Amino acid sequence: MTGEKFKSISRRLLLKTIGGVAVGFGLSKLLSSAWTQASGQTVQPLPQFTGPDANPYWGSVGPFVVYPQKFPLIQLTDRPIQLETPRHYFLTPFTPNAAFYVRWHLDNIPNAVNLSEWRLFIEGNIEKPLALSLTDLMSKFKPVTIAAVNQCSGNSRSRFQPRVPGGQWGNGAMGNALMTGVHLKDLLNAARVKSGSLQIQFEGLDRGRGPKDTGSYRFQKSLNVNDSVIDEAIIIYEMNGEPLPMLNGFPVRLVVPGKFATYWIKALTWIRIVTEPDTNFWMAKAYCVPDTPRGNTTFNDVKHGRVRMIPIKTMPVRSFIITPDGTSKVPSEMPIMVQGIAFSGYSKIIKVEFSENNGVIWHKTELGEDYGPYSFRTWKTPWTPKHVGKYTLAVRATDEKGNTQPDEEIWNPGGYLWNKIERQEVTVGASQ
Repeated sequence: MTGEKFKSISRRLLLKTIGGVAVGFGLSKLLSSAWTQASGQTVQPLPQFTGPDANPYWGSVGPFVVYPQKFPLIQLTDRPIQLETPRHYFLTPFTPNAAFYVRWHLDNIPNAVNLSEWRLFIEGNIEKPLALSLTDLMSKFKPVTIAAVNQCSGNSRSRFQPRVPGGQWGNGAMGNALMTGVHLKDLLNAARVKSGSLQIQFEGLDRGRGPKDTGSYRFQKSLNVNDSVIDEAIIIYEMNGEPLPMLNGFPVRLVVPGKFATYWIKALTWIRIVTEPDTNFWMAKAYCVPDTPRGNTTFNDVKHGRVRMIPIKTMPVRSFIITPDGTSKVPSEMPIMVQGIAFSGYSKIIKVEFSENNGVIWHKTELGEDYGPYSFRTWKTPWTPKHVGKYTLAVRATDEKGNTQPDEEIWNPGGYLWNKIERQEVTVGASQ
């Protein structure tokens, strides 16, 4: 989908920003934190934390904190920064920039960027190395706008049992925005990729405290040059018609529609065309899932090394109930509107079903506007509870390729790919 689908997005603000020397926010220097870094270059064969029962709540249990350019968000960790979006921001198809979740992997993140010096470097197995300024990207290449969901691979990790290491996200490590930038393919064509190229490696400005050329020093991800997603990937300089927030990857970020956010490199600065497989830590060991249906395995299979692991890629179909949220009673025999969102990394949402009795009987809901195959799709349905008491509401979605949500839990050592049918318990009281 191109920008023709949406209203013209003004870029005056961003061009005005480029005229300055530096852009950033006044965060104090971030300190290192050993447990949040990629410690060493190994992945533990067993989960190190089983902990209490899975989190029964929609969001994480962390405190609300305020960072520059952000509304109060739920904090998981501060080094590196992990901030979760509260539930009520998902009532609309597009997540406000100030409410968009934040997930960095390394503790030294950019808090200012000198746009007079910053360049996007394209190098490696190409005929014409490029060093592009932000002005170059905005003026020399055709702009494109798509609606795309950005979801952390570990979204809903707190649901896993046995518990697994990593940020214990609720459901709010996701967001949907109008992403504006340039096609990655256009940049590659300008650089003239040579034959024999195998992968495209992406790297941003964030750094860790480990040795160079290790996962604890730099974050790098790669895509195969023949991956069909290359044709859809874009390098964005705007979210929802505004410059990217610093915490979400200013000045530019890679967007890979349909894929998990681990590939969406923030503060993108280097694009390298390589002729050998990328074996860096973040490709070979981190963000890998079992090569099984739904990425499901068992604790014992992991323990005994019986699981083949592959890099995580496409987001499975998901849907959520946003309201009612269970925080107040619902009056009996009075209609209310049940509302939520759905999405899939494989294709557009074509059906969302609602159940008032824990999945025994399902009814179709009314879908909101279709903003494209990679966007949130809102849904709603009127509901009139007939009796006083507790109800367990449920929702499930189906995409155009026939993928639908299962009602079985999964487990894997990374806490990835959760897409079980979501439920919400509500209490119905007598009407006055």
